[in-house]
Amino acid sequence: MLRKLKKNLFITVISLLASLNCLAQGATPTGQTLDDFMRSNNKIYVVMTVCIVILVVLILYLIRIDIKISHKEKEK
Repeated sequence: MLRKLKKNLFITVISLLASLNCLAQGATPTGQTLDDFMRSNNKIYVVMTVCIVILVVLILYLIRIDIKISHKEKEK
């Protein structure tokens, strides 16, 4: 059972990675890519700020959980 699960997971991951190539950003007919468009409208900074905020919140959450687990382990 575990072997079949590993095989299915491996096939799923390979399929997802292969499909990323299809989603690559190419040039539009006007020759402008999405990142050029975002930079021209200064929206790239908004996107990067949101990504950084999400990353910082996730890291702080993980640190908080680690501290709680450490306290629980010390109690035992």
